[in-house]
Amino acid sequence: MAPAEDDISIEEKRVYAGTAGRTDAYVATESGVVRVALSADKVGAFDMVAREPARDVAVLARDDGPDLVGIATADGLHVAVVGDDPEFEPADPAGSKPLVAVGVYDDAFLAARDDGEISRIEVGNGVADPEAISIGTVSQPRAIDGPLVAAVDGVYQISGSDSANESDTLTSVGLDDARDVAGAGMPLAATAAGVYWLGNGWMTALEGDATAAAADGDGHAMAVVDGDLVVHESDVDGWDTETWTAADLPVDEEPVALGYGPGVSVAVTDAGTLCVDAGDGWRHQVVGVRGVAGVALAVVE
Repeated sequence: MAPAEDDISIEEKRVYAGTAGRTDAYVATESGVVRVALSADKVGAFDMVAREPARDVAVLARDDGPDLVGIATADGLHVAVVGDDPEFEPADPAGSKPLVAVGVYDDAFLAARDDGEISRIEVGNGVADPEAISIGTVSQPRAIDGPLVAAVDGVYQISGSDSANESDTLTSVGLDDARDVAGAGMPLAATAAGVYWLGNGWMTALEGDATAAAADGDGHAMAVVDGDLVVHESDVDGWDTETWTAADLPVDEEPVALGYGPGVSVAVTDAGTLCVDAGDGWRHQVVGVRGVAGVALAVVE
């Protein structure tokens, strides 16, 4: 089930305008970026807004300027302003160094390069003159969400420095063969052995081959385990196995990318079908793309 409307924070720009409003889902694929317009669980128009292969996508919500959507490409980070006509432009001081993942944390983009370097990239109101700071290096990064980084040798956490003259730090926090992470609310990690939540150390939530995870920060979460989607509701206590339930998707396809928006849960399958749940069950729309690598949601109105 999708997060309840009253769980949504106004400060984080996660409230619909009016009764439903519009949320755009940006889907990163091997062919480019597809934008799908959503209004609650109603799927509207969709179009290709970037035609270069995208390895990941993230949305940076800002209080002091328009929200930004960033994509990880073989030519670095490309960024566009969220709106009706997004135009992606290079926004990476490192130039054309390939990225494998992108996330957002502490009012900036976090970028994972294919050589393992993790960088913090700050973008102003214009894409010109972005600033980048190298935080550290991991082995074969795979995903970023909030302060967490998934890598072949486990999960890393980014911590802010107490000094204005020092950069953030990157610390290994355990596990192995991490495929995905969820850094909003309860930290979650999807690994080859299962889904873990961070309590007194990493605790097992679900056993199996876990490939994706997402959370909204209000207790809702999703994960893909052994090819199936499972969900965690906000009104259940704990994160152990019994608090997760299997989702009944409307298509017999494997979900590969998960995301949350205001009042909606989204899962995109390997066959290019976008499934959305606003609390009354899943609806779907075939968007006709392959090689899905990620999804991120942005409030438009």
